[in-house]
Amino acid sequence: MLALSRTFAQAEQPVRNLDLNAFYGSVLLHNTDISHLIRNHPSGIILGWNTKTFGSQAWQSLFNYPDTGISFVYQDMRNETLGQHFGLYAHYNFYFFQRSLQLRIGQGVAYNTNPYDATENFRNNAYGTHLLSSTYLMLQYYRQRVWDRWGFRAGLTLVHYSNANLRAPNTSTNTFGLTAGILYDLSPADEPGYRVTSSDPVQERLRVNLAFRSGVNESDVVGSGQFPFYIFSAYADKRLGRLSAIQLGTDIFYSNFLKELIRFQATAFPELGVDPDADYKRAGAFIGHELFINKLSVITQLGYYVYYPFDFEGRTYNRVGLKRYFGPNWFGALSLKSHGAKAEALEFAIGIRL
Repeated sequence: MLALSRTFAQAEQPVRNLDLNAFYGSVLLHNTDISHLIRNHPSGIILGWNTKTFGSQAWQSLFNYPDTGISFVYQDMRNETLGQHFGLYAHYNFYFFQRSLQLRIGQGVAYNTNPYDATENFRNNAYGTHLLSSTYLMLQYYRQRVWDRWGFRAGLTLVHYSNANLRAPNTSTNTFGLTAGILYDLSPADEPGYRVTSSDPVQERLRVNLAFRSGVNESDVVGSGQFPFYIFSAYADKRLGRLSAIQLGTDIFYSNFLKELIRFQATAFPELGVDPDADYKRAGAFIGHELFINKLSVITQLGYYVYYPFDFEGRTYNRVGLKRYFGPNWFGALSLKSHGAKAEALEFAIGIRL
């Protein structure tokens, strides 16, 4: 049973721990284009630095007092073509079943030692760049202070690497594996009690959001070149409580890589019947959800192109990302726009919520 206290004490020293996990698994065959690369079982280590929360802010008790932290992941793909990964992540640890089950969600950047090269490594159609966007999930049975300050953990992990079509090729990989490890508490055993921080209910009118997204990307045609893209988004959101809001809005896409793709297909594959003068612009309507976690939020959106002059990956699209508020109105965001599981672009955004 968690010790709950409704009173605030003076600020305590941060309560932290370290964990070290080893994992061993398999690359999932999410795309037959990488079947020639799946030969061995990848392995690696995950090192985590965690800071506990005890309810000093209202959001902490709403999410059952998660940990915040940073982590380092090393993964050997056990394949000379795919190389090795070194990644740095920010993560949250969420707890369930009286804190005996821990779910870690980490997002960061990884460095791959052997990406695609037209002459030196042409078989690697999974990674087109050294730097990759990476996400990992770790679900573990969790016990701390089993012996003195030492504890243990064991469970499952999933590690994803992709460059979000920053440069072709970009088939990406997903490693699913078993993991086990140890943890060491850096603080004494007398931790502060968990607090339930009261907060006023959220009562907001309908809000309007304006966002500008940009970045660079490339089509799946290797060597076709990187081009900037520009996206203008306008959407309304309505809070459903402290944690959630629903969204409804529109996107207008200026995706310059499509100009080159239209020209290439019209010239190289006349049997496709592509009009060389087809418009590269698109417009879509979407519905979405926003999950608020302190100053961060997680956005998920599902859209449909209402203006779609050139057929590229189908008329539906989805967006998943992180949003960071700076004050009551301004925000920045980092999101991945995809068509199903096929990434199109990594989007950097600035916006205002009115």
